[in-house]
Amino acid sequence: MDDGRRVREILVVEDNPLDVQVIREALASAVPSTVVHAVGDGDDAVRFLCAEGRFTSSRRPDLVLLDLRLPGRSGRDVLRWIRGDEAVRCIPVVVLSSSNSPAEIEDVYCLGANCYVVKPPDLAALTAAVEAIARLWLVTAALPEARFGKPADPADRG
Repeated sequence: MDDGRRVREILVVEDNPLDVQVIREALASAVPSTVVHAVGDGDDAVRFLCAEGRFTSSRRPDLVLLDLRLPGRSGRDVLRWIRGDEAVRCIPVVVLSSSNSPAEIEDVYCLGANCYVVKPPDLAALTAAVEAIARLWLVTAALPEARFGKPADPADRG
């Protein structure tokens, strides 16, 4: 269990700017020691996780919040890529999607999602859902340290 004081890096992969704003605010409210990085498409998510292009200084996130319906590379493809890449495969991925299709939910779990949350239709419920996600994954759950890929702390880069 984390006491919530350690800085946690979160990657939000979401193309709706209003949802990104609500997610940022909810994460900051639930766990003030979070640093939220947001990208609007699947290709940028992969570039961020690889620390490539404009993301060369990115740190490996402790958690990924992933929408499924994205421009370019889909959320499913991003999840498949994460689970297939040794450097980032152990990062927990929470899918936050408006779809409540049982087939889609099963498919995403089979691809390796750690959690699937149906995105509530109103902002207050979305805020509450993201706060609950943050408390579970950033305070209660034990997360893997950044052992693979780019270290979470620049001092560890040697």
